[in-house]
Amino acid sequence: MNSSIVRYILGHVLKIEAALMLIPVIVGIVYREDATYAFLVTIVLCTLCGVLMTIKKPRNTVFYLKEGCVTTALCWILMSIFGCLPFFISGEIPSFTDALFETVSGFTTTGASILNDVECLSQSIMFWRCFTHWIGGMGVLVFLLAIIPLTGGSNINLMKAESPGPSVRKLVPKMRYTARILYIIYFGMTVMQIILLLFGGMSFLDAVNTAMATAGTGGFGVRNDSLSGYSPYIQWVVTIFMILFGVNFNAYYLIVLRQIKKAVRMEEVRCYLGIIIVSTAIIFANIYRSLGAVERTLRTAMFQVASIITTTGFSSVDYDLWPSLSKTVIVLIMFIGACAGSTGGGIKVSRCIIGFKTIVREIQLYIHPKSVRTIKIEGKPVDSETSRSVCIYFITFIIIFTGSLMLISIEGKDLVTNFTAVAATINNIGPGLAGVGPTQNFSSYTYFSKYVLMFDMLAGRLELFPLIILFTPSVWKELVTKKISERKMRRHMR
Repeated sequence: MNSSIVRYILGHVLKIEAALMLIPVIVGIVYREDATYAFLVTIVLCTLCGVLMTIKKPRNTVFYLKEGCVTTALCWILMSIFGCLPFFISGEIPSFTDALFETVSGFTTTGASILNDVECLSQSIMFWRCFTHWIGGMGVLVFLLAIIPLTGGSNINLMKAESPGPSVRKLVPKMRYTARILYIIYFGMTVMQIILLLFGGMSFLDAVNTAMATAGTGGFGVRNDSLSGYSPYIQWVVTIFMILFGVNFNAYYLIVLRQIKKAVRMEEVRCYLGIIIVSTAIIFANIYRSLGAVERTLRTAMFQVASIITTTGFSSVDYDLWPSLSKTVIVLIMFIGACAGSTGGGIKVSRCIIGFKTIVREIQLYIHPKSVRTIKIEGKPVDSETSRSVCIYFITFIIIFTGSLMLISIEGKDLVTNFTAVAATINNIGPGLAGVGPTQNFSSYTYFSKYVLMFDMLAGRLELFPLIILFTPSVWKELVTKKISERKMRRHMR
């Protein structure tokens, strides 16, 4: 493994994180908050470590998928460790584990919180908390590729390791320009939502925080009641943008190129919107009697469906009080998630489509053994490698989900709480049901369970395998063996 390029990229990531923390410093200075010094201390630590890690440039800049996975996993862990320091140093989250949990939840765009009162946070800390969603939504390594030219022609391996979905494609021939296009679209949509929220009477900082949490499909609210206390207009704006950020960003690129027909024909996007419409209709019919008003019922149903399927995690109502049918729909769309190539989490609609078509093909092969059938999406055949990776993903997902559920069940909490806690973290949603419902949080779990759930959040955001590869002994055994052989060679040369 090329450890030098891994170290070099991680150093740049820490320097980027230090630069990004200058924004909450400005917020702290404007509001004259004591928490500003916590950011300054963290910036110094990040910069120092980043400079030390990038002083020596690697001779070999080529990295393969293995290096990409290890780099991605370490990047998110390091970002979270340094990112939690402002919470901890300022004393606004006095426990390091709780501060780390909140930060991991932020960067992975999960939105699961341990805070009982978010309104008591200082404005700079509140901004950083929501800003972690925006940073993690598109991915810090995608940002790195957009601004720093990494040679070697293997940048796609970083994108593959960090970007959600069964496959990753370049929008343009150069990976660097692909990353830039993604961030331009991402930034533009965020600014558009901020403007619309300001028209709804939101304060500027609340609008920025809410837009960043929506863009990253994270769901950290600026109020204790999330978005239930805001006007219907604001709830509709957030609903629409949650849905938009759950769409594959390739569709937006096609729209920019005026290839609107191609964007509309994207099977995954059509299926994603279809699931939202059907789920909203079911919940609307199920809760209409209790709410009465058509607009209110439709807004509530669509808001929560959009929030859960895009894995944003905002709430406009305590859906834990809904009838069983509505809660069942909520749990099911927790697992489906948003489109591949979006900022949303979950299994992804594209994987569900491929999985369903694989089942149909197998049934047809039982009926007609000699027939030759291929799985197609948008008229194009899905290669066997992608089909295999989807099947392996499902199996791995079930194993991690089951193991995590068993581990946190040691505490003795009820099954609904534990099941939805794991579902909400591994799918990067945030709230679940019962003890971790929309009016509750994860503070009641022990430190052990919180670390298990942090692993789930990271695994879910990184599509499972980068984190598994990081903890695979053979990877580190190879690295140690390589270092030993290099030392022996140097001694021999002397």
